[in-house]
Amino acid sequence: MNTRFDAVIIGAGPAGTAAAIGLARQGRHVAIVERSEFPRRKVCGEFTSATNIDLLDTLGVGQAFREQAGPEVKRVALFAAGPPVEAPMPEAAGTGFGRALGRDVLDGLLLDAACDAGATVFQPWRAVAIAAAPEGSTVRIATASAQMILCAPVVIAAHGSWEQGKLPTNLARINRPHDFLGFKAHFKGASLARDLMPLIAFPGGYGGMVWADHDRLSLSFCIQRVSLAAARLDRPGSSAAEAAFAQILQSSPGVDETLHDADLADGWLAAGPIRPGIRAGYANDLFRVGNVAGESHPIIAEGIAMALQSGWILADHLGQFESWDSAARAAAGKAYSRAWRRQFATRIRLAASLSSLAASRRGVVLIRSVVRRFPASLSIGARLSGKTKPLVPSLRAR
Repeated sequence: MNTRFDAVIIGAGPAGTAAAIGLARQGRHVAIVERSEFPRRKVCGEFTSATNIDLLDTLGVGQAFREQAGPEVKRVALFAAGPPVEAPMPEAAGTGFGRALGRDVLDGLLLDAACDAGATVFQPWRAVAIAAAPEGSTVRIATASAQMILCAPVVIAAHGSWEQGKLPTNLARINRPHDFLGFKAHFKGASLARDLMPLIAFPGGYGGMVWADHDRLSLSFCIQRVSLAAARLDRPGSSAAEAAFAQILQSSPGVDETLHDADLADGWLAAGPIRPGIRAGYANDLFRVGNVAGESHPIIAEGIAMALQSGWILADHLGQFESWDSAARAAAGKAYSRAWRRQFATRIRLAASLSSLAASRRGVVLIRSVVRRFPASLSIGARLSGKTKPLVPSLRAR
């Protein structure tokens, strides 16, 4: 059976659902293909910058976000060797401060909003092939017992950079010694101040903590493959997550104190390797949003913000064209790619520099020295990472 749509979006994370809501409100016939059943947990820092609050309102989930998310983050800190250092979080004009909401909750809110906007959801279905067609592309989707062909002039990859498969938008899996692998867990009973979000620097990696929903403290971190291997040798019998976590506790008194009496609320999640960098937003007649379009090192805690905004920016540029023939798709793709780089390129480069420093012993010493002498550098870093940068274009795709 062939089913025709205006747009097929592969992936129901924040980037895919933001694009779906924007396009559906333009009157487009939109399909979302999502391989996982919800609710689902994800390796993610779960912090959403204040500049996204207006966007969440526009997407229809702002009130639910406010009711369920953790407290406003008004201070940032560095947790490394020695005593912690704190500084104010810069306030975004008119929107206050960012907050954290578990991906198991946020993704469900956004997908429900996409359904309310009129999107058709195929879940759990997996996109297994994309092929060129006379009027756009065909996307073959499958379950364990069925297959279907979706046809659309616009196909948007929103499946993230970790997704494996044979789609032309899947990234090649290459394992390198200095790749960063990601881990995440929630804790109950932690002692962290409610308005504080620390950056954690430890040998071979970095991470962060923030209060999310249901009194869960979200801890996420990245560690280089070689450092993880060394940590596991020091702790035979431990899992990768347990070995890395033990190393963090040993090297950071602030983390150890925060989690000393805390309980692991759910199991550890692992993913990776992280593939930071800027990729083509539009190529071979396929659009990309979220991490598959470009990814920053998680050290700046901007992953959700970039995902939401990239999906909305693409919907905005596609909305400038009444019909989506090949010329219109190419023009929209070119404009979207330019806008994407203006919005995100600086923070991706900043994140790359900071992660390189945080992953080396000398770099950690330098960061610690600078921050202790000038605590305001934490506030400056938060501002440079995009936490007060407004969304451009504006929310005109309402």
